[in-house]
Amino acid sequence: MTLEDLQGRCEAFVARTAAADAAHDLQHVRRVVRNAIQLTADEGADPLITLPAAWLHDCVAVAKDSPQRARGSLLAAEAAVSFLADLDYPEDRLPDVFHAIEAHSFTAGIPTRTVEARVVQDADRLDSLGAIGIARCLLVGGHLGRPLCAPEDPFCVERPPDDQLYTIDHFYAKLLKLPATMQTAAGREEAERRADFMRDYLERLRAEMA
Repeated sequence: MTLEDLQGRCEAFVARTAAADAAHDLQHVRRVVRNAIQLTADEGADPLITLPAAWLHDCVAVAKDSPQRARGSLLAAEAAVSFLADLDYPEDRLPDVFHAIEAHSFTAGIPTRTVEARVVQDADRLDSLGAIGIARCLLVGGHLGRPLCAPEDPFCVERPPDDQLYTIDHFYAKLLKLPATMQTAAGREEAERRADFMRDYLERLRAEMA
């Protein structure tokens, strides 16, 4: 089976999985794969590990507010390896795919042990930043019924952010911290560029709200 055939089967498998929300749909997965393709080339990683891991990283849908959220990447890793084991996929690479998927999650907090896991983690986190990151953040906030921002101190100047209550708080609780977590040089550079765009957006939002 060629890498192209493998990707096609992975995409078809993911397309049959109901997304947890509109921000984690098939289009999100495709963007993560595109990021992974670029980072794989930049880092000299093994595409036979990074690309199926990128395609399957969200193959089990767990809602953002689910008590199972912290286990979401583990559940996805288990389902991905089970799926790949039924294909003509190299058995010796299954543990690396499992690790890359399990470690991609910000919530899980699992240290990456391989360059392939670092590529998949960075590829996913890039899609939480920049213009697409803003759109996805607002989608999830609306899906969960959270207000846009706190009526007092909406930009967390004098209070700790609480993204369980307010959508804009998620920028400060997580999103703007992502560039510091990036583990590839190219991923870090792009993450900083996208985070700058988000800061500009927040300043514009602050000005309009004032």
